[in-house]
This record gives sequence, C-alpha cells and structure tokens, in this order.
Amino acid sequence: MTQSVVVQVGQCGNQVGCRFWDLALREHAHVNKKGLYDEALGSFFRNVDSRKCDGEAHVVGGRIQHLKARAVLVDMEEGVVNEILQGPLREMFDSTQLLTDVSGSGNNWAVGHMTYGSAYREQIVDKLRKAAEHCDCLQCFFLIHSMGGVLSLLEEEFPEVCRIVTSIYPSAEDDVVTSPYNSILAMRELTEHADCVLPVENQSLVDIVKKIKHMSHSGKPGTVIRRESAIISGQGGLIGAEKPFDAMNNIVANLLLNITSSARFEGSLNMDLNEIAMNLVPFPRLHYLVPSLTPLYTLADVSVPSRRLDQMFSDAFSKEHQLIRADPKHSLYLACALMVRGNVQVSDLRRNIERLKPSLPFVSWNQEGWKTGLCSVPPVGHSHSLLALANNTCVKTTFMELRERFTKLYRKKAHLHHYLHVEGMEQSHFSEALSSLSSLIEEYQQLDATKGRLMPDAPRLRIAR
Repeated sequence: MTQSVVVQVGQCGNQVGCRFWDLALREHAHVNKKGLYDEALGSFFRNVDSRKCDGEAHVVGGRIQHLKARAVLVDMEEGVVNEILQGPLREMFDSTQLLTDVSGSGNNWAVGHMTYGSAYREQIVDKLRKAAEHCDCLQCFFLIHSMGGVLSLLEEEFPEVCRIVTSIYPSAEDDVVTSPYNSILAMRELTEHADCVLPVENQSLVDIVKKIKHMSHSGKPGTVIRRESAIISGQGGLIGAEKPFDAMNNIVANLLLNITSSARFEGSLNMDLNEIAMNLVPFPRLHYLVPSLTPLYTLADVSVPSRRLDQMFSDAFSKEHQLIRADPKHSLYLACALMVRGNVQVSDLRRNIERLKPSLPFVSWNQEGWKTGLCSVPPVGHSHSLLALANNTCVKTTFMELRERFTKLYRKKAHLHHYLHVEGMEQSHFSEALSSLSSLIEEYQQLDATKGRLMPDAPRLRIAR
C-alpha cells in the first residue's frame, strides 16, 4: 500500500486543493457505502482514531472527524486557510499541516520565494517530514500552486520521491501586471526541480466554463446542466455556496481526481503514479504534460447521453478538451498516457489506440510511446471518463506567449524595483530565468523540426573479440 502527500501553496493552490478533498470524499462515499477505512481511503487520508483502524472512518454523509488529509497547506496570506478551517473540511487538517502568515507576498514571487522561503524553510521541512512519516510507503508529492512553490525543498529533502506539479498559468488579461515576471521566475523552478508538470491555463478554464454556462442556457433537450449539481455549484457536497472561481477550480480538481484514481481505487490495469514520469519523460527537462479531460460534461453534471466510447477517445486528442490552448495534432508527440475510468476493456483501449495512431504525429524513435491505465471506478454519475496526458511539443506555444509578455515588461525594466529591493533577489535571476525558458523552447523546436522525418537507427556497437 502506497500513499501520496498533497502540498497546497498559495491562494490558488489551497482553493483547488480544497475542491479536490471535497470531491474525493464524495467519490469514496459513493463507492464505500459503509464508510470503512480501507486501502483506497488510506492512499490520501489517514485515520487518527486508533479504535477505528478497521471500522468506520466516518466519511459517509460528511462525517469526517476521524480522517486527516495527507496534505501540507502553505499560504503567506492567512485568509484562504482560515476559511478552510472554518468550513466543513476543518476536521481534516490540524496545526501540524498548516503554515500561514498575515501579510502575504503581494503577488511578488521574490517576496514569497526569497523572504518567506528563507524565514519558513525549517518549518516547511518539518511539516513535510511529519506528513511523510505518517506514510507507510510514500509514493509521490502532488504540488498544487499558481506558479510558485517549494519544489527545491522537496527535491533536497526527498530526492527519491516523485514530484508531480499542477501549475496554473495566468492569461494575457491577468489583472496582476507583474504576473509575467512571476511566471518566468517560477518556470525555472519547475524546469529544474519537478519530475512532471501538468500546465493549466487560466484562459482555457475560462473558455470551458463559458461553454458549460452556454449549454445551461441553450434550452436544448438533453443539454441542461442540473443546477443542483455538486460539482458545478458546490451544493450537495461538503463545500457550501458557490464562490468566485469555484467552477474553474473544480476543473483542476477533477484533473487531480482522474490522475489519482488508480492510487485510490482498484483497476484491472492500474497505473503507478511513478510510471507517469518513467514512461512519459524521455528528456529530464521536457516534462510538461498537456492534460485533456473527456467528457467535459463530467465537470458540470450535464444531463446529456453518454458519449460513445470511441468518441471519448477522439475527444481526448482535440484541442477543445485540453487545459491549455494549443493544437497537439500540428505538433509532435513524444509520449502519451491514457488513464481511463469505468467499465472499459483493455481491448477497447488497444483498438482505439490503433485507430488514432495514424493521425497522431509521434516522434520517430518512440512510435509505441503509449502508457495506459484502467481504473474500474468511474466518476460519480458517469459510466466512464478519460484523462489523456500528452508529452507534446505544442506546449512551446504557451511558453513563447509567456516569454513575449515577459519581454515587453523586462525591456522597459518596468516594476523591477518591486523585486530588486527584496533581500537576495538580483537582476541576474531574471536573465537566468529567461535564458532557461528560451533554452526549453529551443529544445522543443529542435524536436519539432524532426517531424515527418524518419531518424536512421543508431549504429550498433561492435564488440571486439
């Protein structure tokens, strides 16, 4: 039995994490009718009542007083964490899991990374160690944040434990004028210290939510969103009334539900979380995996007939279902994972891979670069779902747009003084971060240039006799 620890950093990370824990509890309560503390629950929750080691964990009906989330919550502005502690999830966390301050970093990466990072380093390490000590076999860290975080600490303290990061990228219309600085500075950390990064663009989340709302007002038979839906409105689960960005946070939470499903439930072909990096990352720095979810209606409990299984696989490779705005079919696939939930057979998986392969441009030396996983438990209210994780060069488009927004600010040295007055922060950090990103883009472009070209086999070694 293996366990994973979720590390939630900042306002965005804690809001998304909060939605993940709520929806995960709903899934477990739906499957585990008696509320027994079993192996599935143990992967992300621990039972703190020794008298109930093999009895009720009190998750059914929202009774969670004997469960603690395997999580560490960090936020230098205490508002969101305090809100969690006053809400329905308050029993799932204790003081050993929480780290807050009062003033916040003011959307300044240098303050969060340099000032607070130095001041709270030992406390963060201590909380991470305590979370790890509660695990029998620590498999993975899931880091959720909005382009910030504690990645280098995780690598130093737990070098052998996989680090999977979900990072939210700001849109071009972001109301924080210095967000390109924060993103580029954080990108260097992601490139150097993560094992896998699942990039999610704010603008993609906005587009998906708009599509869902359009469907709810279309009035077409069979395309009406159930307004009492717990997933879209927050009603019916542990979380209360809907708040700003809830719908967007739910999409990311559903991404986490899908990627962790094989660790939480049984399946005929479950995928070990460590296998994601092992099979999808042929080059250490090129570890950005494009996520796509289908059916998207899972995110909204839309009352539509179930999509045909084959159509679900086709949707997973369309840009409309991706969580970043890019077109994978016009770029190069390095590898791809399909994580399926529900009553789907291995033969269905293989048949659809063979059907789709001719239309997907894979790098010549990894034509069979597919990883598959089957989890028998579908999302609540649906027969099946699919998460595709594609290591595809199309991510360079997102990075190039980010670099362009950064360059517009940096060329004028606009707002640099807000960063340079922070102790330990120097202008060289900006140029080094920009150089790191440019190098990453160049690596993707070099691979893109090989598209459609068959690479000759490497000459075999001749062994002298």
